[in-house]
Amino acid sequence: MTSNTLQLDPSAPEFLQDPYPTLAALRETGPVLWHEPMGMWLATTHDSVSQVLRNRAFGRIWTDWEPTAEMEPFNALHRNQMMENEPPTHTRLRRLVAAAFGRGHVERMRPRIESLAAQMVDELGDSFDLLGDYAEPMPVYVIADMLGVPREDHARLRDWSQAIVHMYEPGVGAPTKAAAIEASTAFSDYVRDVVEQRRSSPGEDLITDLIQARDDGSKLSDDELVASVVLLLNAGHEASVNVFGNGFHALLEHPDQLARITSGEVPVETALEELIRYDAALQLFERTATADVEVSGQLIRTGEKIACLMGSANRDAAVFADADTFDVGRDPNPHVGFGMGLHFCLGAPLARLELQISIKTLLGRFPSLELAGEAPRRPTWVLRGYEKIDVKAAP
Repeated sequence: MTSNTLQLDPSAPEFLQDPYPTLAALRETGPVLWHEPMGMWLATTHDSVSQVLRNRAFGRIWTDWEPTAEMEPFNALHRNQMMENEPPTHTRLRRLVAAAFGRGHVERMRPRIESLAAQMVDELGDSFDLLGDYAEPMPVYVIADMLGVPREDHARLRDWSQAIVHMYEPGVGAPTKAAAIEASTAFSDYVRDVVEQRRSSPGEDLITDLIQARDDGSKLSDDELVASVVLLLNAGHEASVNVFGNGFHALLEHPDQLARITSGEVPVETALEELIRYDAALQLFERTATADVEVSGQLIRTGEKIACLMGSANRDAAVFADADTFDVGRDPNPHVGFGMGLHFCLGAPLARLELQISIKTLLGRFPSLELAGEAPRRPTWVLRGYEKIDVKAAP
């Protein structure tokens, strides 16, 4: 194995602040590199990432995180969800969830999201935290409405979600594990209670449809149902918040691009794809080779892991002209923000709808927002985002 000559330290403060110069240097070194500290290959280019995501020889193979009774609440949520499984289990789970998810829920949510966004914007003052006051509650409200659980539970749902996803970062410590176990237990218990309520009193909500979903006589087990609901909330919440935060921060740093949207020159639908591409909310997606397979001339042997560097793929000059330039009118825009292949994001239509409405509504009320100070980054790389983004209405 040839180790890359560059030092990639995912925890280095300068890398967390701006990973893109390092990612560019990695792409220059090669499309597939071995990284000894992480013990896995890195796919650095749009082409190599696409090859991995589309090749069925690479799977999401879940291995229990410390196979102990203590970690079981966390492990069970992942072992029983579609994102951590391959066919035939993945096929069965995805069909069942997609059948429930596709029963008009996304389009049915449009007027609710529009009403919710308008209400939330009306409650904002002339200065506010773009994340804490708007972007963070929004997707939890939306998924809560879809699932049929009370909106007032949004703070608990958000806290549980964040505690669980912190485990996806490299080198987590004991406090992170303890918080994830506690959140996994509480979240599972919460969903099981809602499931029991829906079994006795079905409603027009996603949990009811998940309970009733059938595929050739198969249905979701209770553990699979709980894991699926938690996945939908975690994935929907974290992705939406970070896409909105990263993308809107880029807009505020590029007022000329913001003006192209507010003037009507560029539709929000087009601009959103650049917000997703430019500063990727998901920077790394890991796969495992289930057979010996070649990627961009490099042999990956059975059992070896490869990390798709999504943020790097989205800045590949071989695919994107002026790849480091923020261009809201970029079209076509073949970013990998929602993945590819078998594990393409099931919630992509909902995420796009929610983000389009959120952006349109906010800019309709505040067409000339500006930053009110430096926005601190979260100390994470895999799920890249901001702690807060203070903004104010321009005079």
